[in-house]
Amino acid sequence: MGVAAPAIAQDIIVVAHGQANDPFWSVVKNGADKAAEDTGANVDFRSPETFDMVQMSQLIDAAVNQEPDGLVVSIPDADALGPSIERAVAAGIPVISMNSGSDVAKELGALLHVGQDEFTAGKVAGEKLAEMGGTTGICVNQEVGNVALDLRCDGFIEGFGGSVEVIPTQNDPAEVQAKVQAALESNPDIDTVMGLGASLVGEPAIAAVEAVGRTGEVNVATFDLSASFLEAVAEGNAAFAIDQQQFLQGYLPVAFLALNAQYGLVPGGDVPSGPNLVTQDKAAQVVELSAQGIR
Repeated sequence: MGVAAPAIAQDIIVVAHGQANDPFWSVVKNGADKAAEDTGANVDFRSPETFDMVQMSQLIDAAVNQEPDGLVVSIPDADALGPSIERAVAAGIPVISMNSGSDVAKELGALLHVGQDEFTAGKVAGEKLAEMGGTTGICVNQEVGNVALDLRCDGFIEGFGGSVEVIPTQNDPAEVQAKVQAALESNPDIDTVMGLGASLVGEPAIAAVEAVGRTGEVNVATFDLSASFLEAVAEGNAAFAIDQQQFLQGYLPVAFLALNAQYGLVPGGDVPSGPNLVTQDKAAQVVELSAQGIR
């Protein structure tokens, strides 16, 4: 009786613009690691030390030189990263984009994109916050130059319909809290804060609202999830979080590329991982999974 040869493990490289020690990106990496476990693929997760498009393009070029069976990339800046991604495609390496790049992935040659349409997600959030009575808002951008975050603010502005100021910050919760608090103190008409990341912006924004004594008066919402922000939503101290299910953004591209390498299988189009609004009635259910690094 013949014995089937074991399947050869696929080598897949993930190059992301966010670092795995970032609470958001650690969940993406958890998804990629789980896909590696489930498929038997060898997965190498790489990212620049900071938001650095030159370094990220170099990481993609280095990955291409290794000739992996598949490449997963986020595309926060198509102008900076496009040539490296096109080089991978020209070398015959299957590429799937995730998280950022839904608007440019196809033209760069990616097989598909796994993520959410950022403008649409921002618009949905803006419409919801307007329904909640908001008329004057701020959109806090902690990673200026990331096209995906700019699209979130643009969508929020359109959906909200009221007065909106974009507040640029660094990836520093202390700076975020200080800038949000300063904005609230200088303009008492602000009744809405839109954050673009739960841990880095949403949580310090809640602290800023509390510091000026306006908890319950100012609606704070954020993209993405953290256990602490979800607890605030459950307690009624924040409006909602926008879940793009980043675990899927790490898991699905790796699984798809492993299946593609082994069987030639690949979905026929993009896979929307979000947006899903996590409101007060749902927040408590998601807290534990967020703490586990899954949501």
